Amino acid sequence: MASTPESDARGPLLTPLLAWFLLAMILANIAGSMTGVLMPIYLTELGATVEQVGLVFTLTSIVILALQILGGWISDSIGRLRAIAIGSLGGVIGFVAMLIAPSWPWMLLALAINQVPYALVGPSFGAFIAENSTESNRGKVYGLTDTLYQVVGIVGPPLGGWVAGLYGFRSMLLIATGFYAAAAGLRIWMARTMRPGGDPEARPLTLATFKESAALIGSLLFGGGIVTWIFVTDGVRDVAFRLSGELEPLYLAQIGHLSLAQIGLLSSFFSAAMMVTPLLSGRLADRYGERVPISSGFFVMFVAFMVFLTAQDYPAFIATWLLFGAGVGLLSPAYQSLISKVVPSHSLGLFNGLFQSSLGFLSLPAPWLGALLWERYDPRLPFLITAVVSLFTIVPTWLKFRIPVATPAVVPVQAEEAP
Repeated sequence: MASTPESDARGPLLTPLLAWFLLAMILANIAGSMTGVLMPIYLTELGATVEQVGLVFTLTSIVILALQILGGWISDSIGRLRAIAIGSLGGVIGFVAMLIAPSWPWMLLALAINQVPYALVGPSFGAFIAENSTESNRGKVYGLTDTLYQVVGIVGPPLGGWVAGLYGFRSMLLIATGFYAAAAGLRIWMARTMRPGGDPEARPLTLATFKESAALIGSLLFGGGIVTWIFVTDGVRDVAFRLSGELEPLYLAQIGHLSLAQIGLLSSFFSAAMMVTPLLSGRLADRYGERVPISSGFFVMFVAFMVFLTAQDYPAFIATWLLFGAGVGLLSPAYQSLISKVVPSHSLGLFNGLFQSSLGFLSLPAPWLGALLWERYDPRLPFLITAVVSLFTIVPTWLKFRIPVATPAVVPVQAEEAP
């Protein structure tokens, strides 16, 4: 039974179950953020060229493309916590593989293995929060979890940059592996001892159940409604952002002449800024609709790229990352809240897998193309394209991201299943 707004106001936004869940996510992603921001630089130390760095991230996207939809279906079928626990075991293997990889082709294999947890954990994250909140406060819950989650960016990248700068990349990877192993242990304990009230009932992992869920998602994606526009705008955005995303550390090192420690510290500024805006985004979404914080977030991202392209010194790059953090902080809770309201809860895992795999479908060659634009034309060109797309994305989000007043096939299902 759905909680009333009055009961929502009395109850805490972050329940003990969500607190344990978030702690495990923070530990796991501290490990990921320690390695992610510096991985393009480490790949060049292992012998890769800039073009090969772009190729590595393009090829690892294929693994996500192949696994995330399957991972979302598994999450819908066996439960969020069990799927996350299984994915975490694959993550431990992936981190160990990264630790011992002797060259960039072997690192490519290790990074591919490390996509397994993302395929199972990623689609479950937003769905788990949706099932453990109510529609009237969901934006605020997403905002709060996004705010607390930013400890990842405050701790992980500076720690990774500091350790890699003083002791080398392998020492950094060893510490990251320890963080991830701790998260995996916590997730396995939760999966064995806890049963969330909003967790979907277990369903058999059969072709018939997969077809049933896929048919529902397909009707939403291609029905021409709000879900269609979420898919289209996110696909275009992913292409543009992945043209430049993996190249940012190289730009900072080669064009901005920043040290590893300075690059790592920028992510802390990003996370500090992102701690400010998610709660604002959630409140705006709950009160005025998700299109308000989403459109605002894209505008802030456009301004951030303009500052980035003209930055000449470290304070200017700090200002850029503060704007990036504010923009993403506006986008993330509102997007998650919007999806949870227009997709049936029993198919949220599969939809999140497909939604995130739109990155794989549409932006698969983007890192490689961005590297080609860098090497053959101008290092600033991939970032300029991303900035322009951020600006123009505001138009469809403002016009199309409005939830209809009556959506009987979708919203009541979500409301009834919310704890």
